[in-house]
Amino acid sequence: MARYIGPKSKIARRFGEPIFGADKVLSRRNFPPGQHGNNRRRKSSEYGIMLAEKQKAKYTYGVLEKQFRNMFDKASRISGITGEILLQDLECRLDNIVYRLGIAPTRSAARQLVNHKHIVVDGKVVGIASYAVKPGQIVGVRERSKSLEVIVNALAGFNHSKYPWIEWDEAQKAGKLLHRPDRADIPENIKEQLIVELYSK
Repeated sequence: MARYIGPKSKIARRFGEPIFGADKVLSRRNFPPGQHGNNRRRKSSEYGIMLAEKQKAKYTYGVLEKQFRNMFDKASRISGITGEILLQDLECRLDNIVYRLGIAPTRSAARQLVNHKHIVVDGKVVGIASYAVKPGQIVGVRERSKSLEVIVNALAGFNHSKYPWIEWDEAQKAGKLLHRPDRADIPENIKEQLIVELYSK
C-alpha cells in the first residue's frame, strides 16, 4: 500500500506543527527546513495558503493525493458542509479510529497494526487501513495481539474521554464508534474551508 515514507520532522517544520505526533525537532528548530529556512520571510500567495492547508491535512491523516481527491469528490456529492464531511470521513478511517482509541501512539503505528492484522471490526479481522468505520461498529484488538508491547504501552494511562464520539471498553480492549464526530470535537488544526476553495478553483 502506498504511503509517505519520507522525513517526518522536515514536514512538521514546514507547517510549524507536530502533525505526526510529538516531535522534539520542533522545539529546537521552529522554522522551515532548508538552507535559508531561518531567514525566509516570503509571503505566501492565496493559492499557496490553500495548497499548504490541503498538504497539511494529507500528511496529518496519512493519505496520498489521489485518495484524498477521491475522498473530497465523495464528500462534495453529499448534502451538507463539504469540508466538515471530508474531515469526518478522514476521522472514520480505521487507522485513525485505532489511533484515537489509544491502541497505537501514532497514526502510522495504527496503520501498521491494521496492515499486520492485529485489529478487528465487529469481531472480524480487517487489514485495510482506509476501511470506513460506521457508527455502531466496534473496533478492537485481536485476542492474540492484546499482549503486544506497543499496544500495552500505548494504552497505559490513555485518556479516552478526549473523544466523545467513541466509547471505550477496557475489559474488551475495544471501542465503539457512537457517531461521526462533530467538527468542534475534532482537535486537528485544519482549516477545511481552504481545502474546499482550492478544489473549487
